[in-house]
Amino acid sequence: MAKAIWNGVVLAESDDTEMVEGNHYFPPESVGSEHLKPSETTTVCGWKGTANYYHVVADGAENRDAAWYYADPKPAASQIKGYIAFWKGVQVQ
Repeated sequence: MAKAIWNGVVLAESDDTEMVEGNHYFPPESVGSEHLKPSETTTVCGWKGTANYYHVVADGAENRDAAWYYADPKPAASQIKGYIAFWKGVQVQ
């Protein structure tokens, strides 16, 4: 089972993640929505499409743009549509 942990809080937990480029993408229902705050940040990947970001909030602290997802990925990345990945100090184990 994969877990995403930051600031001592489990943000996500799932047996059904998708691995892409070394990142676990968690199904949205496995991520605690109370730990995600919408961000205006976007980036573009040539083969996945436009990524949207969330700030991660846990135990009173905020980690800006520490989670991302593809709302409408390109066909080659369709398996991660809506799935959420983490970085910026979020430990995934």
